[in-house]
Amino acid sequence: MASWLWPSSGFRRAGQYLWHRIARLPGTAHSIAGGVAAGAAVSFTPFIGLHFLMGFALAWLTRGNLVAAAIGTAIGNPWTFPFIFTLTGQVGTLILGEHVAGHVPEWSWDALFDAPITYLSSFLPIVFPLIVGGIPVAVIVWLLFYFSFKGLLTGYRSARQIRLQEKKRPGETDAGQAG
Repeated sequence: MASWLWPSSGFRRAGQYLWHRIARLPGTAHSIAGGVAAGAAVSFTPFIGLHFLMGFALAWLTRGNLVAAAIGTAIGNPWTFPFIFTLTGQVGTLILGEHVAGHVPEWSWDALFDAPITYLSSFLPIVFPLIVGGIPVAVIVWLLFYFSFKGLLTGYRSARQIRLQEKKRPGETDAGQAG
C-alpha cells in the first residue's frame, strides 16, 4: 500500500524522470510544450474519463505532441482533483453567481438503475459550474504551462547540445576552434 501512495524512489526522482522523459521527446519545443500544456489544461475539466482524448484533441489543434499531452494529464490525479475541483467550482460559482454546495444529490444505485437520465441530470447543478469555471482556468493553465515548458525546453536543449559538442572534442580550446 505504501509503494502505491509513495514512489519507492521518491517524488523528486519521479519528477526528474518525468522531466527528462518530456525533454527528450522528439519534436520542437513548441510541439512538446503545446502537448504538455494541452494535457495539463484538460485536467482542469470535470470529464475525468475523457482527459486523454481531450488532451490529444487539444494537442492536435495546437500542433502539440500527443505523448507530451498524455504525460501532461498527470497533473490531474487523485491527489490534485480535490484542489482542481474546488478552484474550478469557485470560479464557476463566481461567474454564474450561485452557490452549489447545497445541491449535492444523495448517491443511490437504485435511482441510477431505475431512471438513469433523470438521476444523472440531478448532478448537473454541480457539474455545470465546474465546466464553466474550468474553461477560464484551463486557458490560464495552458498559457502558464506552454510558456514555462517552451522556455525550459529551449534552455535544456541548448545546454544539452553544448555538452554533447564538448564531449565530441575533448581537450580542444577556443583558439583551436577558430578558423
